[in-house]
Amino acid sequence: MAERGIRCKELDTGCIILYSRQSQNHVESLSVEICSIMTRLGYGEDIRRLRVEMFRENDRLVNALQSNLTRITAGSKAEGLTCFLESDMDTLYVLNGFLCVEAGFNLQTIPDDIDVFRMDTRVHVYPGHCRLLQERLTHRGIDVIQNALCVNGYGDVLLSSSLFLDEWLTFSRSLAKPRRVQHELAGPSIPSCREGVFETDMVFSLRCHCPNILKRWAARPRYWPPPVIVQKVVSLGAYLTPVGFKGSENRNIEWRICFNTGETELVNNLNGTQVKVYVMLKMILKNILKPIKKEITSYVIKNIVLWQAESNHHSMFQERSFFHWLHDGLRQLRTAIEKQHLPYYIIPNRNLMEACGLHKNQQRKWIEDITNMMAEGPRVILRLEKIRMAIVASPEPMVWFSTRRTELEILFLVRLNRVAQCMDENGKVDESDCILKAMMRRKIEIAIELEQRMSMEGRSGNHMPLFKRILM
Repeated sequence: MAERGIRCKELDTGCIILYSRQSQNHVESLSVEICSIMTRLGYGEDIRRLRVEMFRENDRLVNALQSNLTRITAGSKAEGLTCFLESDMDTLYVLNGFLCVEAGFNLQTIPDDIDVFRMDTRVHVYPGHCRLLQERLTHRGIDVIQNALCVNGYGDVLLSSSLFLDEWLTFSRSLAKPRRVQHELAGPSIPSCREGVFETDMVFSLRCHCPNILKRWAARPRYWPPPVIVQKVVSLGAYLTPVGFKGSENRNIEWRICFNTGETELVNNLNGTQVKVYVMLKMILKNILKPIKKEITSYVIKNIVLWQAESNHHSMFQERSFFHWLHDGLRQLRTAIEKQHLPYYIIPNRNLMEACGLHKNQQRKWIEDITNMMAEGPRVILRLEKIRMAIVASPEPMVWFSTRRTELEILFLVRLNRVAQCMDENGKVDESDCILKAMMRRKIEIAIELEQRMSMEGRSGNHMPLFKRILM
């Protein structure tokens, strides 16, 4: 307890300078302690792995009930990086029975019942994007595809990304439930909110076979990931999402090439320190830089972390080096903003900062802000309320609340899959299931325990409101 107080005081008074030789041992010690605090906040390896497994199982259960679409949980939920209600649920829906292929691909190798589109990346298409030319349609015509077809004036039939998205938007609205509110489109995603709590971003897509792109990525010299993971990422393929390049005159007929499942596999193979650097950088982006119009997104942060991992030996990422890599990540973010350039990890020719809408005044401010943060060294984390409150919290109640939060989250995750198991083909859930009832009873018990403990600690004068804010 005393040792914790001393370290918090050191952070608060600015006694630590990140790279001075005299303070390096202190910085390494603080790095280890911050990693421990982040574990208690829900970013440890055990809970992260459990989240990954549970969402993967949930996809399997849901997909067993449907045939036209394959659902894939993506983003931070698939990566196990956020608590149950901490961020949006990013969900990719892949239309089954369709395949998009690179030019020169032998169509004879594709089953006859698969509709095929040819990817055109030759002229006036920004890297990482393509147009889709109709190559082979079966007799199974689906309205969402048929209504999105158009001609280009040269005898070619194309699949319009904007019309495709419009079709799915109309479809999703027709299925909207009374307690679900649908928001304005955000790029290719259809955001919605259920019961004012559960935020979801749905993206409808087509499966894509582009081995040449992935082979170029796989052939790069690298420290990470190991060859077996490289080959797995290649085998997972790609997807096309209905969004063109922002600066293109033809964006309504362009599609973006994405590697959602491959990127999830890559993030899931980062070690605990790399993951915590990733999470901390995302916190800094959201809570300090605060982009309003998505000039910089968490996807930019993900790519910085992936480049960082590929360019350095895996053994260098240890808990004691946490602040070193956080500082390095901030440096790379500042460079990306200053030069308005950050190569996409899978397709480096695609600049993630291109046409991001970043204005000069905002650019100068963010460069200055990040420079100041880098100069602060470890004290930068005190700018983050969630981390700062966890540092000053008393250890015993912190551990107690963390344990209850983890149990509550596990109940949410287990219930998610149990609901899918108790669901019929019409989507109706058997609420009489004894396991569902037992989980509900335990959630109520935990909620009562939390309220009682908060009331008790509040009367004793401790920092009770903070536990609910940082752990729930």
